[in-house]
Amino acid sequence: MATKKIITDEVIEKRLKDRGLSMYDNDENALETLQNYYDFKLTDEYSNTPDYSIYEESTADGYEVWVATHGDGRDVCVGEDIHYYDNELSDKLYEAMTDGYNQLIYVSDKESDYVDDAIMMAYEDFIADMIQEVEDELIEEGYIKDEE
Repeated sequence: MATKKIITDEVIEKRLKDRGLSMYDNDENALETLQNYYDFKLTDEYSNTPDYSIYEESTADGYEVWVATHGDGRDVCVGEDIHYYDNELSDKLYEAMTDGYNQLIYVSDKESDYVDDAIMMAYEDFIADMIQEVEDELIEEGYIKDEE
């Protein structure tokens, strides 16, 4: 009787390691990995040509708001692009990084929590996608999932 080749975490991890990834380790180079995979650059150095921008502005009466918009900020839609709180900015940045349409993304402060959160979310989803890709390859090679 032939031995069954079973997909295990160890087999998946070995395949990921071959790609320079891991499902267990937090990658210190997560941003670099994401930039290479999704083909974008995240910068806090303003240029006139960002494809997506997130930055702070002050209102006429002294309140601080955040702008998250396509382009360099010249065509801001007040109802869609202005945020009174920064709690949604990580989702906006995540979308900008992973949608494939933004090659240069400007953020006014790369050290902000929303930037770290967006990178973490995108990297976790990236690793999940890579795990699925490895599992699919293993199945094509005759491995089966363990039905524990």
